[in-house]
This record gives sequence, C-alpha cells and structure tokens, in this order.
Amino acid sequence: MQDKYSNLRLKNQLCFPIYAVSNLITRKYKPFLDRLNLTYTQYIVMMVLWEEESVNEKYLCETLKLKSNTLTPLLKKLKIKGYIKKEKDQSDERNLVITLTEEGKNLKEKALSVPECMAKEIPLTSEEADCLYKILYKMLGDNE
Repeated sequence: MQDKYSNLRLKNQLCFPIYAVSNLITRKYKPFLDRLNLTYTQYIVMMVLWEEESVNEKYLCETLKLKSNTLTPLLKKLKIKGYIKKEKDQSDERNLVITLTEEGKNLKEKALSVPECMAKEIPLTSEEADCLYKILYKMLGDNE
C-alpha cells in the first residue's frame, strides 16, 4: 500500500533521472570538448553553425531551446575565441546574424571524433538509443 507521500519520493520522479543523466552526459563530454576549447553549450551552438554556417540569433534560441540571455554570453565567448562573427542583418538591423569564421569551420574537422567517443561512454544499444531519442523528442514536443 502506498502512503499519501509516495509521489514525493525522489525515486518516483521521472524528472530526477532525466536531470541526473543530463548532468552525467555533460560531464562525460567535458574531456572531449576541452580539446576543442568548448563548453557543452558552446559545442551545441557550433553544431548548429556547422550545419547551417550562418543563422540569426532567434533561430539559434529556438533550435537550442535557449533564452537570449543565455545565448548572448555564449556567442560573445565564441566570438572572442575566433570561431564566429556577429553582424546585423542587412535586411533587418534588429536581427543579429551569426556566421562561422574560417577558424570555426576548421574546428568541425577536429570535432568529428566527439560523437563516436561519446557513443562509447553511453551504455545503450543502438536500438535503445534510438528509442530514447524518440521519447525525449516527443517530450520536447518536436516531431523528429
């Protein structure tokens, strides 16, 4: 029989293992990303830019599910590192366009091994990983 407080037990919360795994994965990324001089959040920004090469700030916020006040300091640090440049959009000066520099483009080659290295860190079969991926994106409301 469950007591009236059972829904307050940590082990009964879906949010806790998601939170703990998120932290664990971010920690596992660290040694691989240190070699690239990137934090995890800088890395996901760079992944979008490696795919798109040039995007506006609003697109980055939406894609990465980040708020502007979180993204702005990340972009500043990436600009200081020489990986990106920020310019006002010619067609609408209210928009900020983020573009990869040559150094940022070259970093993509160095990052090629990161997903493979991380796959070895996660104890899931490819089927389990695929299932988890679909469940997580479903929770995010994305139809991936």
